[in-house]
Amino acid sequence: MIYKTMPASDGFRMPAEYERHAATILIWPVRPGSWPYGGRDAKPVFSRIARELATGEKVYILAGEEHIDEAREEFRNDENISVIDIATDDAWARDVGPTFVVNDEGCIRGIDWQFNAWGGEVDGLYANWERDNACASKFCEKLGYDCYDAQDFVLEGGSIHSDGEGTLIVTEACLLSAGRNPHMSKAQIEERLKAMLGAKKVIWLPRGIAGDETNEHVDNMCAFVGPAEVVLAWTDDEGDEQYRPSLAALEALEGTLDAKGRQITVHKLNIPGRPVRIAQEDLDGFVFEEGEDVREAGERLAASYANFYIGNSVVLVPQFGDVNDTAAVETLKKCFPTRRVVGIYARAIIVGGGNIHCITQQIPDGGRS
Repeated sequence: MIYKTMPASDGFRMPAEYERHAATILIWPVRPGSWPYGGRDAKPVFSRIARELATGEKVYILAGEEHIDEAREEFRNDENISVIDIATDDAWARDVGPTFVVNDEGCIRGIDWQFNAWGGEVDGLYANWERDNACASKFCEKLGYDCYDAQDFVLEGGSIHSDGEGTLIVTEACLLSAGRNPHMSKAQIEERLKAMLGAKKVIWLPRGIAGDETNEHVDNMCAFVGPAEVVLAWTDDEGDEQYRPSLAALEALEGTLDAKGRQITVHKLNIPGRPVRIAQEDLDGFVFEEGEDVREAGERLAASYANFYIGNSVVLVPQFGDVNDTAAVETLKKCFPTRRVVGIYARAIIVGGGNIHCITQQIPDGGRS
């Protein structure tokens, strides 16, 4: 069933990622303009992520007709991983998949936001995104979830973070960008988020991570690890272009309370000590379409340990072969003492333009309404 109402008025809320959930969605990486050499390096990373998650939950892999046999062959021996025939334009499940909301009875519904490739005709990253925009509704239809129609509002899953208790964190750089909802004021956008996600408080961080092509999604910058507790991408290097955005975010978090009136504890999560940059070898493997964002050698990539993903049994932390890799894992072990915390070498994913959190979308525990 498709709903035109607002989820909050129906008693639904967006849960926190650290709440127990039923499954995770990923999309098989094949877009030539995102994944060099036909996804040669990315596919093994996606496969490892899927298998790590499958130790504690169901995993759905989406693939179109042209590549579904390849995906099915890859996971033919993995009983907790299912490949579903849904074609997309790229592999960013967090942004194109449905955002799920739940109510107190454990009923689950999806939200079908409008997706326009992170900016549409203003600064979108590719010219055709129709299949991506249809992904959320198709997934809900195939799996039997009721769905809210939010096609009048541009939003990606990576641009919102919820504590499940009424607080959202977002960035102004993303949600107020000219390519998303320019007809709406900041106050109007905030009210829409509350109405759709059951929130009472929205904390606006000014900026996100340097080099983030999504207009600086919050999921590269800051993430809830518990009630009134977050990790924040950080650097002590005042000469790094990330220093001021991280400092401004810290000031915003320390200068406000959450929806329940609690002061937020902030754990600093240092970014890689050296910026991760795209190489000419990477560029040689791309095949860009007309209208697609073209990369340049030496371009800084949005490398951040804050873009981790919380599974039921495991926390997956991006690694970059950097001096700060181990410290990021150790920090998150303290935040998640009951879960395994596993480092995943993620350079192949950030070359594609995102990171571990960006390729994963969560389905809460519960039943279909």
